[in-house]
Amino acid sequence: MRQMVIARYCFGYYGVIIPCTLNLIGVCGFSIWSCILGGQAFASANSGHLSWTVGIVIISIISLLVSLCGFKVLHWFERAIWFPNLITLVIALGVGGKHLSSATSPPEPSTARDVLSFASTLAGFAISISPFSADFGTYLRPDVSGWRIFLYSYAGLLFPIILIQSMGAAVAAVAPAVPVWDEGYAGGNVGGLLEAMLRPVGGFGGLLTVLLSLSLVSNLSASFYVMSLNLQICIPPSVAVPRYIFSIVATAIVLPLSIVGAHRFYDAIANFLGLLGYWASSFVAIILLEHFIIKHNDYSLYDRTIWNDRKRLPLGLAALGAGIASFGLVIPCMDQVWFTGPIAQTTGDIGFEVAFVVSAILYIPFRKLELWWRP
Repeated sequence: MRQMVIARYCFGYYGVIIPCTLNLIGVCGFSIWSCILGGQAFASANSGHLSWTVGIVIISIISLLVSLCGFKVLHWFERAIWFPNLITLVIALGVGGKHLSSATSPPEPSTARDVLSFASTLAGFAISISPFSADFGTYLRPDVSGWRIFLYSYAGLLFPIILIQSMGAAVAAVAPAVPVWDEGYAGGNVGGLLEAMLRPVGGFGGLLTVLLSLSLVSNLSASFYVMSLNLQICIPPSVAVPRYIFSIVATAIVLPLSIVGAHRFYDAIANFLGLLGYWASSFVAIILLEHFIIKHNDYSLYDRTIWNDRKRLPLGLAALGAGIASFGLVIPCMDQVWFTGPIAQTTGDIGFEVAFVVSAILYIPFRKLELWWRP
């Protein structure tokens, strides 16, 4: 079953619309971000002959076409695109690695609060995949070990995040000391920075930059696919509408926002996406407890005949109550650009961890009460 369909078994037929809407907002935000980065890289590969806007349009159209091809083509593309990315990054480090020793020490060492807040941001970005993770597992073989799927998925998130974040931090720290890199990175142009790193290999560097820009297609096409599924859950009567229509609608929303956002509110988008980990953390805690505690890790207890029956599905009050109530403690623990809670001023951002723990503590008694009221 799709992820938000599974969520109906604890959030209910109507209650699931809330996490589904939050997921749509998050996926749309990440799509805008990916579109901007891909457009920057594509434009930079053409030595400035193309504007960011043209690059964004090209990346968006390619992503839409891939998403329209269906799951099998999308899955094949996702499986293939990582390898040219790896080769490109290795070459970039190979030709630019000599500059990495030029980084200067920060004026002040990072505090424990800084480290914890940064770690929370990374965890928030990673866990944001949870509200649609099952959407890409629908066609997996059912006889494969669940632990195997978990370990593959976990490793697929953990190692790239560690490697790319480390590389990004090193390169961003050195960029001001390398004039060519600093020029390419002007205005936060990540694509321009990568193109500057690859410039020593000549025209081949431009080709590699194009390959990197196309890697964002894997994010965007998957996002358009997910948005089409989520829209059908948010608006149940829309299941009668062909799914490709929603992919086109998603592109029509993301494309103009990306063009405008690239020049006006790029930083605001990045800061906003940092907020998404809180609700996703609560969502994960509720889904896990429903499966392992309430349903005792028994898949047969998911009655597949009621997935679309609002009268037989749970009311969803327990899940919504636990999730919403947890934010009474999450908000004081948040450390974001726009707001820092009183607890976070001392501890750093622990809202992600608090959302998970408090939701878990509240959900079981709430769910037991809900089952007592309506078995």
